[in-house]
Amino acid sequence: MIVSAQIDAHLRTLTPAERRVAAVVVDDPEAVAFGTVADVARQAGASGATVVRLAAKLGFEGFVELQGAVQEELTRRLRPASERIRRPVPGDVLDAALASEMGNVAATLEGVDRSAFDGAVRLLSKRETARVFVLSGDASSGVAALFAGELSMLRPGVVPVAGSEVLVARLLADAGPSDVMVVIDLARYDRAVLDAAGRAAEQGAKLVALTDSALSPLASAATVSFTASVTGAGPFDSHVGLLALANALLAGVAARLRRSATDRLDRFEAAWRAAGALTDA
Repeated sequence: MIVSAQIDAHLRTLTPAERRVAAVVVDDPEAVAFGTVADVARQAGASGATVVRLAAKLGFEGFVELQGAVQEELTRRLRPASERIRRPVPGDVLDAALASEMGNVAATLEGVDRSAFDGAVRLLSKRETARVFVLSGDASSGVAALFAGELSMLRPGVVPVAGSEVLVARLLADAGPSDVMVVIDLARYDRAVLDAAGRAAEQGAKLVALTDSALSPLASAATVSFTASVTGAGPFDSHVGLLALANALLAGVAARLRRSATDRLDRFEAAWRAAGALTDA
């Protein structure tokens, strides 16, 4: 049982005190993995009974079982790839990868809130949205590049945000209420991404976050956020769930902008043909 996924699934039912405990579980898993009920309660500003109630709400028989799950998740996700690669190799790597990635896609897309999804598609499709900035951490840059490239074929004003701090600051200097930023990152979060997204939000831009927990720092600052399952069969987090989310958003935008997007794609296709840029051979 993945603790972060259980927290995401039950977030709306948690009391304020239980949310504080859940935040400790996500933000400082070591405190849960190696602490006591009293330690976690003190750090969360809650009671020991609240810690035990949260464990029960998340489907665990008690704090000890929650603690064991957090320890396992720490081993799986928070250790660097250089340590994860030292784990025993699965008997059949292809079977392990197939099970892992199918699970990631199913858990990610089945967990999407439909109203949040519709809201994100509207933000990305509105004529009033001047620009869509796309920002990501280093590990998820491939997903971000694909999303930005394909979104730019559906609508104008898509701005990939990458490069030096000077360049990123310049790109976002005049971001404002008419703009949207799609930000993609997983734990361990890239500090520069958090800072840039925070500045854009302070300037009024609306954030659409694709991340790995509803309690991640990106989700807490976002107008709309989505959580991807990132279980990897090998030493690295999987980005397949993130890619599935990105593809779903692109499909939603394409459906909403069907007429203008069709005209835009036709112009690109004509330009490629005129330039002889592509071949089917």
